[in-house]
Amino acid sequence: MASQPRFTNVIAAVNIGSFRISAMIAGVAENGEMHVLGSGHRMAQGIKRGYVTDMAAATYAVRDAVERAEKLAGTTVNSVWVGCSGAGLASTINQVEIDIGGRRIEEEDVEHLLAEAAEGLEPDGRTVLHALPACYFLDGADGVADPKGLHAERLGVDIHVMYADSAPVRNVTEAVQQAHLEVEGIVASPLAAGYACLSQEERDLGVALVELGAAVTNVSVYAAGMLVGLTAIPRGSGDITDAVASAFGIKRFQAERLKCVNGSAIASPHDHREMIAVTGPDDAASTSVARGADASGRIPRAALISVITGELDGLMRDVGRALEAMGFATGKAGARQVVLTGGGAEMTGLADYAQSVLGTPVKICRPPALRGLPEAHAVPGFATLAGLILYAADDPIDIRSVSTRFTQVTRMRGLSLVRQVWQALRANF
Repeated sequence: MASQPRFTNVIAAVNIGSFRISAMIAGVAENGEMHVLGSGHRMAQGIKRGYVTDMAAATYAVRDAVERAEKLAGTTVNSVWVGCSGAGLASTINQVEIDIGGRRIEEEDVEHLLAEAAEGLEPDGRTVLHALPACYFLDGADGVADPKGLHAERLGVDIHVMYADSAPVRNVTEAVQQAHLEVEGIVASPLAAGYACLSQEERDLGVALVELGAAVTNVSVYAAGMLVGLTAIPRGSGDITDAVASAFGIKRFQAERLKCVNGSAIASPHDHREMIAVTGPDDAASTSVARGADASGRIPRAALISVITGELDGLMRDVGRALEAMGFATGKAGARQVVLTGGGAEMTGLADYAQSVLGTPVKICRPPALRGLPEAHAVPGFATLAGLILYAADDPIDIRSVSTRFTQVTRMRGLSLVRQVWQALRANF
């Protein structure tokens, strides 16, 4: 029997969604390999469209999901990284430059640049979730990964900043803290999903990532290696479930089961001849009769698919408009790829359907093949959860945490004068 690897770091994450709350505990081995130690999930409570609406219920659901993961992992955790999908997420790119004067770029110059970028953040009453240096540029060259050791007249950096509304973020944080857990960080779910679903090459070439949740669909665009645009659409796969329940006059759990078991985004010629039962083994004693059902309580599969595609039409039109507004090319030769993930992406035929509507190549993304990941969680609905673990393990630099000898002086006015004095001191002493 192989011995258990030694872990240098144990990471825990909780993804708070409107349909489910999921948790994962993973260990990073000495060789850098990620091992999933335990994962669990439960139905969400107290969450609506990514916002906490009942603090006590949300806290209980978070605690329960974490305890399920702890039981499988055989360990307890005291702190977690938290995924946030609602809260009015927004994204922008800030460019910051400083004078170098033609000399060699040193570590202090990079720290100075990042400190100045941090001083320039203007959240305007909102919470900054992330402020990540994406790539550096100097003089006429851009896309520089590490400028140290190069000569330049001017050094600049693109900062990817993600904002969220402050009150909803505080509510999410408090729900987790009341579950007796410390919050390592709040991570925007589109950023976490990107870690799980996109390769570096895809980010460089340009790709759109559509995270189809139960109540929120996040549409993000990557280019030149970074996230350059984000739109949150307040509708998702749960709205399809509601439409099915309304169309046939059935309970929501019955509609969810019909959608998942018999639903499809693509119609077939034999659908009108196939009859499907509305009730299941758990509700066989139900006396309610579905609207349009026959004497045996069955409905045509074609009717179900018609309701599903009717809702999908509206959702995909919203996705297409969001992509167009962010300058993402669709519907023409050379259009870049769209990647679908999230629980809603598990619907049969969705990739083909989305490709026909958007007019661009579409693929479905599942979580990466992490060692120990159970088969039940190796589906699109858990991609963002896995991405939270990968984000935490990568621990990208946030400019707000950069410690630099320039931090105090850059709070003063007259930044250009400070830089000139510093450069003169370096040149003469």
